[in-house]
Formats: sequence, structure tokens, C-alpha cells
Amino acid sequence: MNVPKDLKYTPTHEWCKVDGKSVTVGLTDYAQSELGDIVFLQLPGVGTAAKKGAGLVTIEAVKTVADLFSPLDGKVTAVNGALDSDPQKINQDCYGDGWILKLEVTDPSQLNGLLDAGSYSETLH
Repeated sequence: MNVPKDLKYTPTHEWCKVDGKSVTVGLTDYAQSELGDIVFLQLPGVGTAAKKGAGLVTIEAVKTVADLFSPLDGKVTAVNGALDSDPQKINQDCYGDGWILKLEVTDPSQLNGLLDAGSYSETLH
């Protein structure tokens, strides 16, 4: 499994690229491989309030339906509109073109609760 060292992770398989109070969020390589081919996403609107641990995106795959959980409290500032027409970008490039949304974090102390690459990798074994 690909686990980039410059990202942070949640135990529920979301990755976070932290840039100050802005955090880009996506599904990890492990999560996308477990889901299989992703066929549809129900993305939140820009401005949607995000609550740590609450479902934020519904992901439909050939095998199942799953939720992407918000890794932090905040507000959605952007969504990857390209996923509307090509949700398989998540399967093809989950850490690049397959990013899902961006959050403006309201409680930066929550960043301390995210896992580093080593700790996240240990949860996969």
C-alpha cells in the first residue's frame, strides 16, 4: 500500500494534506482498493459545516456504499468537481487528482490527533 510520508491520516482511512488552516482530504490507497471501482460520490456543498467523525461524503462503489468521515471540525471550502464525471480518479490517483475536498479547520488542535504515515501503516497490519 502506498502511504506518503508527507500526509496525515485517520484510523478510518482518510488522508489529510495540511497547509496552515486549509486541509485537503481524500481516501487512502488502502480504502480505495478495499472499495473497488468507485462509480459515484455525493459531495457536500461549499460552505457545509464539517464535524470531526461525522459522515461528509457518500461513496458508491461496485461492491458497496461507504462514507468518508470528516477528519476535523471545519467548513468545506472546495470540492473536486472533476469527480462528478470521473469518480474513478480516486482509484487511479487517490493522492493526486483524486482528492475529494478541502476544509478550513476551526480547531487546529485537532490536527495533533491525526496519524503520521508510520502510525497509519501499523493500523493496516
